[in-house]
Amino acid sequence: MSDVVVTGRGCVAPVGVGADTVFDALLAGRGAINEEGLAPCADFDPEQALTPKEARRTDRFTHFAVTAALEAAAEAGLDENAVEPSRLGVVVGTGIGGLTTMQEQVLTWAKEGDRAVSPLFVPMMMPNAAAAHIAMKLGAHGPGFSLATACATGAHAIGEAKRMIERGEADVVVAGGTEAALIGVCVAAFNRMGALSREKISRPFDARRDGFCMGEGAGILVLEREEHAKARGARILARVAGYAATNDAYHITQPDENGRGATDAMTGALRDADASPQDVGYVNAHGTSTPYNDRIEALAVRKVLGEDTPPISSIKGHIGHSLGAAGAIEAVVCVDALQRKAAPPTLGLEEIDPDCAADHIVGGPRELPDLELVLSNSFGFGGQNATLALAAA
Repeated sequence: MSDVVVTGRGCVAPVGVGADTVFDALLAGRGAINEEGLAPCADFDPEQALTPKEARRTDRFTHFAVTAALEAAAEAGLDENAVEPSRLGVVVGTGIGGLTTMQEQVLTWAKEGDRAVSPLFVPMMMPNAAAAHIAMKLGAHGPGFSLATACATGAHAIGEAKRMIERGEADVVVAGGTEAALIGVCVAAFNRMGALSREKISRPFDARRDGFCMGEGAGILVLEREEHAKARGARILARVAGYAATNDAYHITQPDENGRGATDAMTGALRDADASPQDVGYVNAHGTSTPYNDRIEALAVRKVLGEDTPPISSIKGHIGHSLGAAGAIEAVVCVDALQRKAAPPTLGLEEIDPDCAADHIVGGPRELPDLELVLSNSFGFGGQNATLALAAA
């Protein structure tokens, strides 16, 4: 079975565009959550990756994904001679899809009738639009699809891309997640279910946490068969050493009360990586700032990695919860953590909840000179979980 490596990174987040820009902002403790408790990509310009016509004919979630994918492809050196097109795949998911288009067109239809609906409605809002446009931009003729597992989507996409390469179905796969759900109906829906912070503050694992803040963006990694990467002289940034996916089969929005799904996902990722709990040098937590999730995740981390946990942090205090993009953005951050031997703090965490006891990174970034293995957790509504184990190159 071939080892799977990372040769490219791309990221669009509320704190900036570009993987290095985003990681620099996280290390500096710069947050992007506004007074409304939302974290938009306020300065994002889709025309840095798309023509004006392409931008008009695609939804914002596709704008994010294409921008991040082109950055990742450029870093990986995916020119026309880098990989056989039939061996280049795309797996890019989204939790919801083209919600901006959906809301606009439904309102138009309700007000003006059938003939006012755009003929581009379906190709703009369909969840696989981002993956399709990336494939067209890169000339990828290999396996390509989108998936949706709520807030675990981005991590699942990267994990399934790893499996695709291991099965021999592709040499290179562009993988990740994207989301643009900061629109009225979606914000109202999360508010109505009581998921959002009433104080409009994201503070994962803090005793005062009362819900998450919504963000948006995209994270993309170029995954590659190690032998293929070496043969073409590509720079290897990290290794996707392990991956596991589980179901809680417990509740449509709440995690299993004993953390079974999260525990099994972390244990499975370590097993897949042929690693032990003692090998883990940092945990990038799902850490949503919701009372139930954070407590259960901390419990699961202690069960798997021991009471004396590795350093742990959540970047959702900086950029909010980007739903289907979260796990992919966090995977990009984990690659940077391995590269720079440092991890960002959990912004907003000041009073650690005793039920969330762990070695939390607070107050500023932490240097991790011996960092070799990172676990990144992503847990979605529906009880669907994913853990990635990322290792130094």
